[in-house]
Amino acid sequence: MSPPVITLLTDYGLEDEFVGACHGVIAGICPGARIIDLTHGVAPHDVRGGALRLRSALPYLPVGVHVAVVDPGVGSDRRGVAVQCLDGRFFVGPDNGLLWPAIQASGGATDLVDLAESPVRLQAVSATFHGRDIFAPVAAHLAAGRALEEVGEPLDPEVLIGLELPVPLVADGRLRATVLLVDRFGNLGLNCRDEGAELGLRPGAEVAIQSHRARYVRTFADAAPGELLLYEDSNGFLAVAVNQGSAAVRLNVKAGNELEIGPAETNKSGSA
Repeated sequence: MSPPVITLLTDYGLEDEFVGACHGVIAGICPGARIIDLTHGVAPHDVRGGALRLRSALPYLPVGVHVAVVDPGVGSDRRGVAVQCLDGRFFVGPDNGLLWPAIQASGGATDLVDLAESPVRLQAVSATFHGRDIFAPVAAHLAAGRALEEVGEPLDPEVLIGLELPVPLVADGRLRATVLLVDRFGNLGLNCRDEGAELGLRPGAEVAIQSHRARYVRTFADAAPGELLLYEDSNGFLAVAVNQGSAAVRLNVKAGNELEIGPAETNKSGSA
């Protein structure tokens, strides 16, 4: 049989011992598990960014136990949970919306447990490091074959916290989009799929992004170095980039900011 898979996604970074400690806890309980580090580079406290990265990676991950920890409410009355989904996946982490998109993509939750008094948590539990003391040991026990009801107190899955995402708006010949993610290259992931087509935006066309001219291209190589571009990213969403540069720097934007996009000729003032 294939070894059980545990994936980890956090905002811990790699400078400290946090990720290694979680690996160590898992190895001590389920030494045969294969651990996949999705990323530990989620921006600190960025629940939405972590949720979207987990959801994006999900189609490429084996069915297993998926741990996500972006937890600005650690130590508060927010729940820590473990969830079993219709497709057989388990998700473990804080119930703050972080797990929600991935749970929905996995067919929805069939079973849910509260981990506050989990019998498999480490003793004593730190008020600030539930990734090590609660989520890692729970994930390891699930990967080792322990039943969900053995690691926590059952709850109605309906109580899970959802995650609302901003909705793009098409009006007056323009698309008002929200930057959901900024990756390490400075590329801007937007909350849009087909809305650009409603405006007649197609690869090869000139577009206006804020007061900047850009081109809608299929891939980075279709633009000159330093050129601002609009493209469809690997998950099918519209995104903005600068070939061999940073769109975040060029446009002076960050996650949560809005961008106005339209055909170049509809730009209000029009500047390159």
